Amino acid sequence: MKIQLKPEQEQFIQSRLASGRYENADDVIALALKLLEEWEKGYQEWEEKTRKKIAIGLAQVEVGEVLERKVIIARLEDKLRQALGSQE
Repeated sequence: MKIQLKPEQEQFIQSRLASGRYENADDVIALALKLLEEWEKGYQEWEEKTRKKIAIGLAQVEVGEVLERKVIIARLEDKLRQALGSQE
């Protein structure tokens, strides 16, 4: 397989080689592909979990198990306050 890189991609690989952490361009590309594979796997798992949550939510809506808008907004505001508080 022959791959043609964009100049900025070549420059990135060269900068990684210059850092001394990699012996050659193949090492840089192999690691990049491994990380992409791991990311793809995580994304697929997230997508599957999200689909299941949506299915559960739609089933709850069908039987009338819904929350009022005010309750949802209040819960989201609480989560936001907690998240902002944990950043301090």
